[in-house]
Amino acid sequence: MAAFYERLDEGRFASTEHTAGPWTSEHQHLGPPSALLVRALELTSPRPGTVLSRVTFEVLGPVPVAELTVSAALDRPGRSVELLSAELCHDGRAVLRARAWRIVGGDTSAVASSGEGEPLVPPQVCAPMAIPEDWQCGYLAAMEWRSVSGGVFTPGDAAVWVRPRVQVVDGEEATVLQRLFTVADSASGVSSRLDISKWYAINTDLSVHLHREPVGEWFALDAGTVIGPAGVGVAGSVLHDEHGPVGRTAQSLFVRER
Repeated sequence: MAAFYERLDEGRFASTEHTAGPWTSEHQHLGPPSALLVRALELTSPRPGTVLSRVTFEVLGPVPVAELTVSAALDRPGRSVELLSAELCHDGRAVLRARAWRIVGGDTSAVASSGEGEPLVPPQVCAPMAIPEDWQCGYLAAMEWRSVSGGVFTPGDAAVWVRPRVQVVDGEEATVLQRLFTVADSASGVSSRLDISKWYAINTDLSVHLHREPVGEWFALDAGTVIGPAGVGVAGSVLHDEHGPVGRTAQSLFVRER
């Protein structure tokens, strides 16, 4: 099946093998479930002319490759700004929660500036990111990776283009925002400073701030990771589409030797 999820009924989804993370086939990479919750946020009391300006995810536990339920709500209605929430559950237990600010758009083109630098080299001229043969499955295989500099298996800062090869939900055309969120959680992976065979660097959260609506199907993470002296790190990235920067990501990391 060429999708991360199969829709079973209202709010209930079966996870496919494309969601599996690189460490085990039993648990998902956070990209697909993030996109699934963004889908729920987009469908919650939709209003024309509004944009999601910030989405924060709290990781409450591993997301299993299994049947999942999704719920979402409008927590704080407003004429100009609204707060939404969404939750992903397995067997009645919450495994991932999201909160999002939705803002009514306006014309600020006369004063707009990206403040995040120039567009990156386009993905069409970048080489495929090297992935070892025994890692080419699940989520990593469901995404197309092209390296501007660095990558998952090259320690240090990295700039990487990514696009999903599959849909988020079977039979549905994914929105641009859903495609972006299949990518956003990968900043800590592509910019890891540690030998991933010897160290854990697990993110407890993901925050994405957007200053404009993304377009297209390719998205880049211009990413870096800082490791502190007491078992905590921070990964962040500037998010790009092919026209330039669209926002930023941040992740807190739990760092331990294996």
